Amino acid sequence: MAIQREFVLRYRHEGHLRFQLPERACRPRAAEALVNRIRELPGVRAVDLFRGQRKLAIRFQEAVCDFTGLARALHKVLAELEAEGCFDDIPATKAAGRLALGIKRRLKSTRVGAWFGEKVQAGKETVEAAKVLGKLSSKGPKALFKDPEKAVIDFLNDVLVLYLIKAHWPRITQQWLPRPWAYRYEWLAVFYMFFLLVRSRRPK
Repeated sequence: MAIQREFVLRYRHEGHLRFQLPERACRPRAAEALVNRIRELPGVRAVDLFRGQRKLAIRFQEAVCDFTGLARALHKVLAELEAEGCFDDIPATKAAGRLALGIKRRLKSTRVGAWFGEKVQAGKETVEAAKVLGKLSSKGPKALFKDPEKAVIDFLNDVLVLYLIKAHWPRITQQWLPRPWAYRYEWLAVFYMFFLLVRSRRPK
């Protein structure tokens, strides 16, 4: 169905027209394009589109463009916009994606969503810290049989380092890395901690 047939003239007075619009002409992209095109027409003084009420108000100068001329120009503008796809329906996949995004945003704004987001972020930080710690891991379970005491101490040291990295991970990524000189003492403590950890892994 041509978009022109869905525009209903509700009010006509000298230099003033009001239309009832279809829903697809009130979507953000279509409404913006429609208003911009109508404003470019000769004699048009003002254009107001109320998306919530689905109303279009046009004020024009009769001396420059009469009702018949404006109606023809408007008919042409609508045909061009329809050919460009401005009034096309939103694909189901995009609509579903937008709906899911809206639900996700609303969920994040609730207390449950915020709590869940914090737990997910903490899990990500733990994984990142584990990757860093993994580079300093021991030689494997064989160490437990060779020297149980040293293996237990190494394991507890690993847990302690992992906990410290996890606890300070937000500061490391957000403060210490961008401003290393301002946090030079913290970096010295980190390097010394890793020095002690590597030193404890040396074979006797």
